[in-house]
Formats: sequence, structure tokens, C-alpha cells
Amino acid sequence: MKIFVAGGTGFVGVHLIKELQKSDHTMRLLRHSRKTLPGESEQVTGDVTRLESFAESTAGCDAIINLVGIIRETPSRDITFERMHVTATANMLAAATANGISRYLQMSALGTRPSAVSAYHQSKWRGEELVRASALDWTIFRPSLIYGPHDAFVNMLAAQLRLAPVMPVIGSGSYRLQPIHADDVARCFARALELPVTIGKTYELCGNDRLSYEDLLDMIADVLGKHRPMKPHLPLGLMKLLIPVLQKAPQFPITTDQLQMLLEESIGGNEWQQLFGFTARGLREGIAEYLGKA
Repeated sequence: MKIFVAGGTGFVGVHLIKELQKSDHTMRLLRHSRKTLPGESEQVTGDVTRLESFAESTAGCDAIINLVGIIRETPSRDITFERMHVTATANMLAAATANGISRYLQMSALGTRPSAVSAYHQSKWRGEELVRASALDWTIFRPSLIYGPHDAFVNMLAAQLRLAPVMPVIGSGSYRLQPIHADDVARCFARALELPVTIGKTYELCGNDRLSYEDLLDMIADVLGKHRPMKPHLPLGLMKLLIPVLQKAPQFPITTDQLQMLLEESIGGNEWQQLFGFTARGLREGIAEYLGKA
């Protein structure tokens, strides 16, 4: 199959391209800049928020995969959840329809639901609703926290632990996560293309390791070969007042939206493993591959 991939140059996209190549698919990657990216995939330039800039480039493809997403808004650069999760999705669907492409796979996020509190999840839900309302043969994936080489979250925590054995924790730190490796997410996308049973379905993608935020910090320290950090607890009420002000600085590590999602927890089922035919990678083993010591 020839696959048109939007978001293929991002964190998960790099893993997806490798997985699709294993299955002998060919790819046409949508890139935002005119700079040619390494690799053998065909590349076209366009803007997911401007349909006219890429619609014709989807012609001749058999499927579209939309991985486009952001975790933090930058309104000064017109990078918002609404544009990247809703407008971009609407444009991808329109391009598929216009060029007779019936197969469509969408990256969403665990926790996406009609009653979502965070703006991130709200926009992801609106994007999903557009997909479900289309006449395409769609599949939606909702991954939990995705980790792997070059991820933002685990690498950020590891960088902080390398500097000092102190990791401030907002609130109790007992909120749970169930991370999944980027390779596993990529395999699900690639295999869905070969599984008609996935059409019209939404899948939560979670790993097998469910642990608290504090336990995750300890695991990362263990993998780095360091002592487990001290974890001073910052009052949740105070941080809810401070973060809306502090998040205006791009270097501040957390936003109000991200705090909300942490507190909601990122856990779910892993029934997907039976359908897609493989077992999720173990978290400790997975992070050891790129953080260093096993």
C-alpha cells in the first residue's frame, strides 16, 4: 500500500515509518518545511491547517495516517489545539474524500471523551467526532503516555535526575501512568492496515506496567544507576494557582492542562494485545535501552 502520513516527522512518526517499511509499504510524508528529511520515503511540503497546500499530494495513495498533535500550545505562533487537532483532522478527511481514499487512521489520546476537562482532550474529542462522522473506513488509536528514544517526558525526568537527587512532586504523586513504547504504537498502526476488523473501531493503547508517578521517578533513577531521589511534595492547591502564571514561560515544564491530565491518571486496558498479536514492551527494559544502564 502507499500511505500518506501527516506527522511522520515527529516522535512517533519516526517509529511508524520504520514499521511500515518492514511491511513493504511505501510512504509519502507531509513535511512543513522545504528541507529534505533523511530517508527513502517520498516527501511533500504542506501545512496541515491549509487544505489547499497538500490536498493534491494525497492523490494516488491507498490510506492516510494522521499523527499530527501537540501537547502544548504556542498561540504567538498560531499553534493551538484547535488548529492542530481539529482543523488539521478536518483537512485530512477532506483530502481523503476528495481523492477517493477510503482507509484512514487517526492518532488520538487516552482520556479523550465528551466530558473531558482539559483543552487538549476536548480538542482531541472534536477531532475524533469528525472522523466518526466521515464515510471513511476509519480506525482511532488512543495511546497512553508514549515513551521511547527522544521522547519528551521520560527524557526530561532523566535529565533532572542527572542534575540533582531531588524531584519536586505536585500533590501526592500517587497518580498512576501506564506508558506504552512508541514502537508498540507504531506496530498497532501498521497492523491495523492489514486488519479489516479494526475498521470503525477505537482502541486504547496502554502498556503492561501500571505505576504511580513517584514509582516512575524511582524506576528512572534505578535505570540511571542513581539513588532514588528525595521527593518534596508541593501543595496541589498552591500549584494550581501558580502554574497558569508560570506556564507563560516556554521553559516552564508543565501547563495547567498537563497537570489536569496527570491528576486524572493515564491508565486503561491492554486488550489490544490479543487482536494485534504481540505483547507490550516492559517499561524498565524499554527506558533502559535509551537511558543507558539496564
